[in-house]
Amino acid sequence: MKWRNSYFAIFTLLAFVAISFQSCLDNDDDLVVGDWALVWEDNFDGDQGTLPNPDFWNFDIGTDWGNQQLEYDTDRAENASLDGEGNLAIVARRENFAGSAFTSARITTKGKVEQAYGRFEARMKLPYGPGIWPAFWLLGSNIDEVGWPQCGEIDMMELRGQLPNINNSSLHGPGYSGGNSITKSFTLEQDRFDNDFHVFAVEWGVDYMYFFVDDTLFMKVTPEDIPGEWVYDHPFHVILNLAVGGNYVGFPTSQTPFPQTMLIDYVKIYENRN
Repeated sequence: MKWRNSYFAIFTLLAFVAISFQSCLDNDDDLVVGDWALVWEDNFDGDQGTLPNPDFWNFDIGTDWGNQQLEYDTDRAENASLDGEGNLAIVARRENFAGSAFTSARITTKGKVEQAYGRFEARMKLPYGPGIWPAFWLLGSNIDEVGWPQCGEIDMMELRGQLPNINNSSLHGPGYSGGNSITKSFTLEQDRFDNDFHVFAVEWGVDYMYFFVDDTLFMKVTPEDIPGEWVYDHPFHVILNLAVGGNYVGFPTSQTPFPQTMLIDYVKIYENRN
């Protein structure tokens, strides 16, 4: 397959947001160019040790979450709080807590910030090491009614800590979930995601999903590309979490330093005004 680069510039006025991207896809002639307006954001400004804004974020408290994770996710500032420098720090620690050998945090906007369609993005600096599993993703807010994967799941960023230069983006739905998800990887050439901040995003329309790292579009999915039902027609909410262990990454090893920190500079949601 012959790859080529294309550049698109999106110019907006006043409250509109200009976003440009470079495509690494070979069939980009039919891409939908959005006219993006910012509708919600959290920049995590505040004093060091402050919990994330409760008007926006909930804590999921517990362990496993169906993925055989090893950490116990808490609502403590030690595991998720502002760092005083404009970031949210989600911190995984090696410590005995509630029967688990590790602690961390998992926060969600369910019931507080939910949206169907748009551009969802976060600027983050990621942790690393065997058994470390950070994620930035969307989950269908009807999960309590229809269950998973019928509710749909959109993963903008999943990283196996033992491969700190590779981001994985995926769609999970009925007939294509878990190990059979629609997935593509983006490799950061001659660098690692724990060295600096990078922007991870999805642009979601009625019949398309575009996945980005920084300004590079690397994955495009339409209903014709999936083997099951396209279930992306209702509000989703945002989830940020840092897992330890689990069936996706395996166990931490002696080469995995703790604590591990996932820094989030911001999370933003846009609407397409086209």
